[in-house]
Amino acid sequence: MEENQLDRETISCSICLDLLKDPVTIPCGHSYCMNCIKNFWDDNEEKKSYHCPQCRETFIPRPVLKTSTMLAALVEQLTKTGLQAAPADHCYARAEDVACDVCTGRKLKAIKSCLACLASYCEKHLQPHKNSAPLRKHKLVEPSENLQENICSRHDEVMKMFCRTDQKSICYLCSLEEHKGHNTVSAAAERTERQRELRERRGKIQQRVQDREKDVKLLQQKVEAINYSAEKTVEDSEKIFTELIRLIKKSSSDLKQQIRSQQGTEVSRVKELQEKLEQEITELKKKDAELEQLSGTEDHNQFLHSYPSLSDLRESTPSARINIRPLRSWEDMTAAVAELRDKLQDVMRNTWTKISLTMTEAEPESRAGFLGNSCQITLHPNTAYSYLLLSEGNRKVTRTLQPQSYSCHPDRFTGWSQVLSRESLTGRCYLEVEWRGKAIVAVAYKDISRTGGGKECLFGCNEKSWALSCSQDGYKFGHNNIWTSISGPGSSKVGVDLDHRAGVLSFYSVSETRTLLHRVQTTFTQPLHAGVWVWGIGASAEFCKSK
Repeated sequence: MEENQLDRETISCSICLDLLKDPVTIPCGHSYCMNCIKNFWDDNEEKKSYHCPQCRETFIPRPVLKTSTMLAALVEQLTKTGLQAAPADHCYARAEDVACDVCTGRKLKAIKSCLACLASYCEKHLQPHKNSAPLRKHKLVEPSENLQENICSRHDEVMKMFCRTDQKSICYLCSLEEHKGHNTVSAAAERTERQRELRERRGKIQQRVQDREKDVKLLQQKVEAINYSAEKTVEDSEKIFTELIRLIKKSSSDLKQQIRSQQGTEVSRVKELQEKLEQEITELKKKDAELEQLSGTEDHNQFLHSYPSLSDLRESTPSARINIRPLRSWEDMTAAVAELRDKLQDVMRNTWTKISLTMTEAEPESRAGFLGNSCQITLHPNTAYSYLLLSEGNRKVTRTLQPQSYSCHPDRFTGWSQVLSRESLTGRCYLEVEWRGKAIVAVAYKDISRTGGGKECLFGCNEKSWALSCSQDGYKFGHNNIWTSISGPGSSKVGVDLDHRAGVLSFYSVSETRTLLHRVQTTFTQPLHAGVWVWGIGASAEFCKSK
């Protein structure tokens, strides 16, 4: 067996670890496959350095390779006798392996490294560490190529100490010299302390993992509950709407049937009266013909004799019976249905607003999702009340004691301390206003009245504006001069979220999160403009820069 092993090693290439193929022997005496050594030297062609992969002897110039006929014949002979290539699980060290430091020639793979000896050993050379009592005390670890890192570069001693002051590994001599007076301990003691800290950190991490896994499980349960509730709500809502549609269709059918029944009754009555009138007309025409004939009689005696025999006219149908049901009554019925439609629309609009509020009031909302719709707002000087000062690039307005030198302009508010934005608001947009003192943040149509101190000009007191009044006393929402007190967290900043197409206007209290204060569901018929009203000297409102 040993001879076979020796033969296998002798005729194996240390590069590919297989039996030699087209063997060549280089000047140092080591043999390789022709292609293996050529490829090895080709990889080092730029360095112009050609050395033996085993003994590292260097050759200049590059040796000329010739097939070793004796080795080729030996390989062929041993192959015929049944010798095969070395098994794949051989123990020789490859480039990526840690080699045994004791082996000579072709080195075997190390299976352990000794932190005391600072050397790595194969299975054979590791035996003394297993059999010798002193060596059994050495610390063995998995094979490592970084053992030299445990040697002090200054004293060439094993670093068995640790300086806590400088947080570095040192040797014993270092602790007596440059680290003298420092807090030093043995590396083993420091490892024990760090190991304890590591266990504590792992314990905390594992506890946090368990907590987060519980949170994930709870969130998953919440997702399932949300999905179940949403699906059930959709199903129940569809049933309700289906029933509502059925009721509307039934009402429509009943009304249609009632109208047709009334129509038939009225038409029958009118036709009956029409037939009586036509019969009366026929009789009257007949009587008129008789009278005409009598009137043409020239014989006076005959005329006088025949005249008394003519029958008197029957009583005519009273004009009152000719009156039919006024067409206005049908128009009234149509108006009643239209009124029902309008009331139903109002109910549905109010109900939808209530549903929207129910879905959004539950939790404060993060600002992050809304900043994507932020719009840049600047105030238009031609609309500013004369006692308002615009600054910060026309984003800020401040109430002043002295009037500003504004020119006359038909768009200027003359009776209220107000100003409108230059930009119109359409589509989806979000803006934030930081206020001080007392202020009203509003949106309004461009054609809102500007002249005078009437309610038609003041934000929130007419049909053309929607306003949120902000003060230290709280919030109020106003539209068409109907003001409603609103509860919510106090903040010096409010957000306005507008979905013009959907007709949704929302006001928020803004801090780290957004809390809904009030939401309006309506129909906007024109583009809107942002506006503010400030009261009291020094009171101000500033539109925040979009992010």
